[in-house]
Amino acid sequence: MKVHVVPPGLWLVAWAWVGAWVRVGGVAMRVLVTGATGRLGRVAVPRLRDEGFTVRAVSRRPRDGAGVEWVVADLGTGAGLAEAVAGMDAVLHLASSPGRRTHEIDVLGTRRLAVAAGHAGVRHLVYVSIVGVDRVPLGYYRHKLAAEQVVAAGPVPWSVLRATQFPGFLADLLRGASRLGPVLGDPAVLAQPVDPGEVADRLAVLLLAGPSHRTEDFGGPEVLRFDEAARAWLAARGSRRPVVPLRIPGRLGRELRAGGLTTTATPTGVRTWADHLADTYGGTGGR
Repeated sequence: MKVHVVPPGLWLVAWAWVGAWVRVGGVAMRVLVTGATGRLGRVAVPRLRDEGFTVRAVSRRPRDGAGVEWVVADLGTGAGLAEAVAGMDAVLHLASSPGRRTHEIDVLGTRRLAVAAGHAGVRHLVYVSIVGVDRVPLGYYRHKLAAEQVVAAGPVPWSVLRATQFPGFLADLLRGASRLGPVLGDPAVLAQPVDPGEVADRLAVLLLAGPSHRTEDFGGPEVLRFDEAARAWLAARGSRRPVVPLRIPGRLGRELRAGGLTTTATPTGVRTWADHLADTYGGTGGR
């Protein structure tokens, strides 16, 4: 199953407008980025910087470099948040903690951030979530949905972008599923990998558009079955391991097979799973 693809030329037109509007009255838009060292943050921070935004990046430990201002703040305790948001026009909230302390960081930390941003007069809070948080019964997703609700009920005008899975995440999942030799997984589960760079581009557009007070989906250009993605991954690595079906039971399996992680929203990204595999393995069959 395919979803609509935005022609690459339209992205170039959009970015021409971005370059024209980043500076308002000669002053660059000032954006605080949480989760700046994460998988998306590592891409979004330089993209925003290169497009003319003034970027302040949050880390839990002192950092420098990358042509941005680094500040230390902790969503889990609130320490440093007031100083981090001071003087900012917008906040791009990417930080998340899927492994542990998820409620403390994703829900309560988002509330702390929103309150601090409200006190500082921030005019726009953009929150990045995941397609399917309102459908797929996972604990982490429940926390992400709760964080969306915190943002919507908070004191700062807002926008939410739900993205589908990053190719790197899907590759990590496949590595985990092949630890015992064959790749184990539910063959009919559907995924829609989206390039994080294209998500970063979309976030820049949302920042410039101003608060929408709505939730927008953004996915990759194609929907793949798990077995299709797995076989392409194995072929790119030059592996002959088999793909062994292992059906996910219950409501979780039903939602994943029904496309709970996918979206028909447009625009979409343009980079495919095959593009990611070619970039990663170079067509050499390396492991």
